[in-house]
Amino acid sequence: MEEKKYKKIVLAYSGGLDTSVLIPWLKEHYGCEVIAVSGDVGQGMGELDGLEEKALKTGASKLYVEDLKKEFVNDYIIPTMKAGAVYENYLLGTSFARPLIAKRIVEIALKEGADAICHGCTGKGNDQVRFELAIKAFAPQMPVIAPWRFWELNSREKEIEYAEAHQIPLHITKETNYSKDKNLWHLSHEGLDLEDPANEAPIAKPGFLELGVSPEEAPDVPTYVSIHFEKGVPTSVDGVEMDAEAVIEKLNELGGKNGCGILDIVENRLVGMKSRGVYETPGGTILYKAHEKLEEITLDKETLHYKQQLALKFAELVYNGQWYTPLRKAMSAFVDSTQETVTGDVKLKLYKGNIIPAGVTSPYSLYSADMATFDEDDCYNQADSAGFINLFGLPVKVRALNDIALAKKTGNHFPSVE
Repeated sequence: MEEKKYKKIVLAYSGGLDTSVLIPWLKEHYGCEVIAVSGDVGQGMGELDGLEEKALKTGASKLYVEDLKKEFVNDYIIPTMKAGAVYENYLLGTSFARPLIAKRIVEIALKEGADAICHGCTGKGNDQVRFELAIKAFAPQMPVIAPWRFWELNSREKEIEYAEAHQIPLHITKETNYSKDKNLWHLSHEGLDLEDPANEAPIAKPGFLELGVSPEEAPDVPTYVSIHFEKGVPTSVDGVEMDAEAVIEKLNELGGKNGCGILDIVENRLVGMKSRGVYETPGGTILYKAHEKLEEITLDKETLHYKQQLALKFAELVYNGQWYTPLRKAMSAFVDSTQETVTGDVKLKLYKGNIIPAGVTSPYSLYSADMATFDEDDCYNQADSAGFINLFGLPVKVRALNDIALAKKTGNHFPSVE
């Protein structure tokens, strides 16, 4: 069967190993024009510097570098944080960036009249699903090329050899070839010695961590930080008003220098296998902790508990690339309604990787010291609890009386409760 030919392919381009070799490979394989698209989601100028020159030198006809940072923060990070969504302790740094990048790639592909979109995700990973579900949501008829599923460069070592043979500059070697993803929210590390869970993650090794230091290297004195929220959205740090993007940047700085937000987990990928990764999310971990603390005093029990149940499903939707679905949209609407009173200030103590609550206040606080005190009060009649327990425990009492009656009738022993 003859392979389909394409005239113009838009490539999701990061300048990393996979996408660096893809430009010449696509041109060799399909004889097509390749347009590269990079999404700036806060990975830093170190990863974006020289990207255009590199893309053009390796054969791309042009490179789009799209500034997506504000949209990333306001429309993806903050809604997920407000939901309290956590996937197996992972704060979803790569997961919610991919749908946004893919959406912009689709927009450019349609504008350029491209007849295919290509990505460099492996057939084992989650990102292939996140990219392609977003493409289906905005360009359902657009063909998607995923070379990792069929090409001859089926290992990172072969990709490096191909890059060297084609004189493609790389910032990695076979010895430093961790698979990384970086954005404003986090940095992930996978591969090499991390593939064996028996190996300790080299977080104390110079150069491994990029967003901060290990807890052992953190200062011996704590850092205090205060964060103000308005309806669940962070609006200031230590009394200085700033937008959410600047809040994350500031908390990354504070959390990083105190060794906060380092996570080493074996997670369950969408495709079914387990994988081990080390994540750096200093600012995000602080923000989640602060938001959770504020909700403790501003949400009633039923709302809080139901929201905690929803958070797990929300996290699964984000992790599985189902951002552009009616359910995720409906869940966000519910979350937004719960945030109407999530306004106030949270103070945290950062110390050697620990994030310790140090105070929380809100004009909408449901906490009443008069109600909760162990001292004498005139707003709670403790005698009322007897009637409450009698009613609350009535089903237990009725069941026990019935068991006793049955035991007398049958001669069996009264069943013990274990």
